[in-house]
Amino acid sequence: MKNLVILSILLVVFCSCSRQNNSNKRNENLVLRYFEYLNQHNWQAMAGMYTETAEFKDPSLGQGIVRQTRKQVIAKYNELSQIFPDLNDKVIKLYPSGPKNIIVEFISTGTAADGSKFHLPICTIFTIENNLITQDFTYYDNFEE
Repeated sequence: MKNLVILSILLVVFCSCSRQNNSNKRNENLVLRYFEYLNQHNWQAMAGMYTETAEFKDPSLGQGIVRQTRKQVIAKYNELSQIFPDLNDKVIKLYPSGPKNIIVEFISTGTAADGSKFHLPICTIFTIENNLITQDFTYYDNFEE
């Protein structure tokens, strides 16, 4: 009986670890696809990866949490790509954080019409539920030198 209890506990632990690994892998693939769409400037497909209205923390949107629709996400990135037509993000590393969150370290680059370039290290924490991004909390140094 004691061996059966131990075996049952081990089986539960193994299954929960396996489910979390599957969830982490699914989230990693989703985020990598997100960055593919971003680098293709396919704002419609990228915005479709969010829930209809998602929560954002982003210095470009102001203080605190801001709710944005997919349409607003598309408008923001359309405007950004007008300023930086070669906008590109290079993923450095993905850090799974539980079954719903993934932290992404990446470098954003671009060139403005006047020839000035930017190179900006960024970290974003994505919360993913039902294969859609519900939260996008982005952190970067937004102080001018």
